[in-house]
Amino acid sequence: MKIINDESCTSYRKPGHPERPQRVSKTLEKLHAQTDLKIDWAKPRAVEDATILRAHSAKMLKRLDVPEDFDADTTHFPNIEKLARQSVGAALEALDSARNGEMSFSLMRPPGHHATRDRAMGFCYLNNIAIAALEALATGTRRAAIFDFDVHHGNGTEDILINHPGAAFFSIHQFPCYPGSGGANIADNCFNFPVAPQTPRGEYRKILQRALEGLKNFKPDLVGISAGFDAYARDPLAQETLEAEDFHWLGKEIRGLDVPTFSLLEGGYSSDLPELIFAYLQGLEGK
Repeated sequence: MKIINDESCTSYRKPGHPERPQRVSKTLEKLHAQTDLKIDWAKPRAVEDATILRAHSAKMLKRLDVPEDFDADTTHFPNIEKLARQSVGAALEALDSARNGEMSFSLMRPPGHHATRDRAMGFCYLNNIAIAALEALATGTRRAAIFDFDVHHGNGTEDILINHPGAAFFSIHQFPCYPGSGGANIADNCFNFPVAPQTPRGEYRKILQRALEGLKNFKPDLVGISAGFDAYARDPLAQETLEAEDFHWLGKEIRGLDVPTFSLLEGGYSSDLPELIFAYLQGLEGK
């Protein structure tokens, strides 16, 4: 298992904000203390503007330097452009690892799946998973799929990948919920699986399974995972019912796809996040 991290990603914070540094720092503590998984650690790679500009407008990239908040949820922090680029670099490193036959997980912040082509929003500044998917398609991958199990719809990823040749997007998310999108499929390559609040675990798994079947039918050469852990029963930002065992099951199902796969941390705001990530990683490793 390759895990990509740079601890400088914990250097920004806003008191009371749910997207806090401890999401990563406490998970690092958990992973360094465990002995079940053999982990190879790696750092993010450098990122060129041209790679980012496949997914985002030049105007948006310049906006990251303007010291004004993007919205009520998405604060402008000093060095946020550098930190957002670093998250992108971790996604690209995870992509490279997947292409080399390794399971990989980017344990970084900020997350990315709400960032649209032209707008930072929802705690997200650059869309790490979409940038990685477009990089893959530009460098030899024929069919790339994104599977997003964050409890919030990956509206930014959908915005960037809609109608893009060779790309498919599958999102399983609570609806209604932030950001209010994802109630139906869009175009021919963006497939949404809305889940009602308080859906029982067994039914939620069936919806995840349907999405996985759609993913398999697409026959991807590469799969990127937007791994959000906020469908957890005790997450403060949604009203779903999953437990650690469900994320372990999901990791095993993703392993069973038997195609190169990389995962990026998106949401998950419970204090139990380290245990949820660990359960998912164990599933990915077939433990």
